[in-house]
Amino acid sequence: MQIDVVDMQGQKVGQMDLADEVFAAEVREALLWEVVKAQQARKRKGTHSTKTRQFARGGGKKPYRQKGTGNARQGSSRSPNFVGGGKVFGPHPRSYAYALPRKVRKAALAAALSLRVQEKKLVVVDKLVVEAPKSKRIAAALKTLGFDSALVVDAKGNENLVKSIRNLTAHACLPPEGLNVYDILKHGGLIIARDAIRAVEARVVGTPAEGQAA
Repeated sequence: MQIDVVDMQGQKVGQMDLADEVFAAEVREALLWEVVKAQQARKRKGTHSTKTRQFARGGGKKPYRQKGTGNARQGSSRSPNFVGGGKVFGPHPRSYAYALPRKVRKAALAAALSLRVQEKKLVVVDKLVVEAPKSKRIAAALKTLGFDSALVVDAKGNENLVKSIRNLTAHACLPPEGLNVYDILKHGGLIIARDAIRAVEARVVGTPAEGQAA
């Protein structure tokens, strides 16, 4: 498939070919949901912790004698059936992360990219040149391109672009190596530098070592 290439002012400056298996793939919503869920699970801290009987302070002495009180036999006041006692089956620190097959992650990334193409929310820019880190200027440029919220993708090394966008809460900037389904869906538009297109395509159709963050 072909797509128009524009400059920072939104004017058409040419066209380029895009790989159909990356930008014209089937959009499977269930696949997108599964990958986003896995990404969000990896972000969970998992630092919740409760004290079981062995960690509840005190309770070393038997609360009352074994027989003759009319109460049930007890060995510790920190037993779970006492107020202030330990918790049974409470949460403990753990990781919520789980792995998805590489083919699933790549298919979901292709689906997210294809979704933006179908929605006409993918813009390929000839060059993302920023002379100095100025958030106001880049915000105006992104609005000119038609987006109040956009994910910008350019090769590593464009520090002025990264510094200009990082203060904008509605926008984000990522290298092709960090492109992922969640950030594509989170932002209303997707802007990719022309020189980064091939690297994005390699995330989906390249060798296994070329994509780790799908």
